[in-house]
Amino acid sequence: MNRRKFLRYTGVLGGAGLLTGLYTWQVEPFLLEFTRVPMKIRNLPQALAGKTLMQISDIHIGTRSRDSYLKDSFLKAAAYQPDFVAYTGDFVTYDEPRQLDQLHELMRHAPCGRLGTTAVFGNHDYGARWKDSVLANNLEELLSNHQLRVLRNDQQVISGLNFIGIDDKWGTNFHPEKAMRHWNPQEASIVLCHNPDVMDLPVWEGYNGWVISGHTHGGQCKPPFLPPPLLPVENKRYSSGQFAFEDGRTLYINRALGYTWQVRFNVRPEITLFELMPA
Repeated sequence: MNRRKFLRYTGVLGGAGLLTGLYTWQVEPFLLEFTRVPMKIRNLPQALAGKTLMQISDIHIGTRSRDSYLKDSFLKAAAYQPDFVAYTGDFVTYDEPRQLDQLHELMRHAPCGRLGTTAVFGNHDYGARWKDSVLANNLEELLSNHQLRVLRNDQQVISGLNFIGIDDKWGTNFHPEKAMRHWNPQEASIVLCHNPDVMDLPVWEGYNGWVISGHTHGGQCKPPFLPPPLLPVENKRYSSGQFAFEDGRTLYINRALGYTWQVRFNVRPEITLFELMPA
């Protein structure tokens, strides 16, 4: 290869690298995708067949978030007029009290279910090293002022559908055994659990329904045809999407609406729309 060709190829590669870098920084982190997933539920009341459950996860309001993007995403989500909405944790990436003001302002535009809305916490909702119980309590009170109940190892029955919320695995209030006491095999149930690693713990008491999670962000960056190299879970199989278990459980991992660092590649942000169907 002569010098002219070498410089030409080097320029092309450099330009491609620059464009890829700009795309991962300024485009894909805000390229929101609404994903539709059929959800078959045992004992689903006939009146709920065809209703929609919207999952929003990992909003990550913080010093690095782009609040205009989050507000616009919420307005787009509300236009779908979901019947249920479930928030699966990491409302904030907490650095300073200003994040509470940011969350308060954003939640004014947050979509609510026509039948009901519920939530669980993620690890970032427990602040530094996931140990700030005072912050979690303050967030719970703030969200309740926006008519959003946070399930902390508790349940909420909405129109015949039982939402069971497991508090975060890394936080200070992780007691899945308390949450699963609320499971009745004769009822239609969905479990909200931020960290999918809980799927591998012996806490399920025979539960054989859906679990919806977040936490992983799908790795945020994923090489084509390869698994994401960085995932904040012990079980590296849990990246994003749907997983079926032999005991009847089905896991869905949302790819996150927000980010902790403004970079995504081949892992678009996601809001999930589940269509409820009788199993």
